[in-house]
Amino acid sequence: MLTLRTEYAGYANESTDPSLSSSYLSRGVSIKGLVKFLNEMRIDGEVEGSIDSTGTLTLGEHALIRGEIRTKSVKVRGTVQGNVFVTDRCELQAGSTLRGDIEAPRLMVDENVTFLGGAKVGAVRKHRANTLFH
Repeated sequence: MLTLRTEYAGYANESTDPSLSSSYLSRGVSIKGLVKFLNEMRIDGEVEGSIDSTGTLTLGEHALIRGEIRTKSVKVRGTVQGNVFVTDRCELQAGSTLRGDIEAPRLMVDENVTFLGGAKVGAVRKHRANTLFH
């Protein structure tokens, strides 16, 4: 069963704009393949494949990602087995595990993080996500 919830941010006139949506992939959901999104996504399930976006990704404590992540920024509380490329910020929060390399202009690592890989921190070439949303 696939659970994908989209929430819309309202404007002052109470109209909605789908371009401001955020998506949620819940615990117990497993996806194989390429995941693409525009603005924000939170994952608490499993993804086997690539994640590609110009937005912000949050990985909850139950998230398990087996593949490459390319986003603007990422916050990791779960497990990533693959390389991470971000154009803004990568944050490894307490309890997270990352097995792979990181390229990011900014990297923040909490205590109690497992990181097995290399990190290239500083000016990173701009990445244009290969999304369907151009």
